[in-house]
Amino acid sequence: MLYFLEILLFVLIFLFGASFFSFLNVVIYRLPKKISFVGGRSFCPICGETLKGRDMIPIFSYLLLRGRCRNCGAPISSRYPLVEALGGCFSVLCLRQFGNTGEGFYQITLSAVTVFAFLSILTTVTFIDLDTMEIPNGLVLAAAGCGLVSVFVFPDITLLSRIIGVFSVSVPLLLITLLIPGAFGGGDIKLMAACGLFLGWQLSLVSLFLAVLSGGLYGGGLLAAEKKGRKEHFAFGPFLCAGMGIAFFCGNEILNWYLGFFRF
Repeated sequence: MLYFLEILLFVLIFLFGASFFSFLNVVIYRLPKKISFVGGRSFCPICGETLKGRDMIPIFSYLLLRGRCRNCGAPISSRYPLVEALGGCFSVLCLRQFGNTGEGFYQITLSAVTVFAFLSILTTVTFIDLDTMEIPNGLVLAAAGCGLVSVFVFPDITLLSRIIGVFSVSVPLLLITLLIPGAFGGGDIKLMAACGLFLGWQLSLVSLFLAVLSGGLYGGGLLAAEKKGRKEHFAFGPFLCAGMGIAFFCGNEILNWYLGFFRF
């Protein structure tokens, strides 16, 4: 019976995460366009038809509609169900990682909610940066807010480490940008400063390493395929966000693995 209730809880949490990230899809679309994402019904961006409730069920509506608008038949971006699926997976991950009471069952905890909020912000930043090459200041402030909450939720990361984390990556990125104009965007620098408060300096450095590694491989692939010139830019925020997400969950293991090469 307990096992069944646990499965049911994870299913419900997945559906909650998918539903919340369905709302984030609205934020991702409307925020850069200065359209209110609080009021107003969702609509098809092609024909403008207001969507009905049956057309907004996370993941399932996309599958039932076969990826097309019910009214005009225009294709719906596969990004929408992808983001919703990410939300479901993130919510389950947060509950499993931070909601285990140690007594054989799970419950929603402040730490799970805080990490879920952080991942939500990173996801929103990722897709807005992909679309616009910009990171809204409001999302940077939201990330900083998560960092402030995490001071109390995750006391194992010391306040000193967090303060150093604010500057450990953002200042070098700023200096590089001053020496090489356009090397990094202002949004990237502010985002790393805000998230340094959440991660601390060690995990911030790990996240930068992962971002530079993955971003470098991606940029090299674009150059090899001749899809970008040497002086053209691509959105680096998604790589920073992915690096921060991975660093938070696996950063200490990555750091210990790396430092192991210097132990004799």
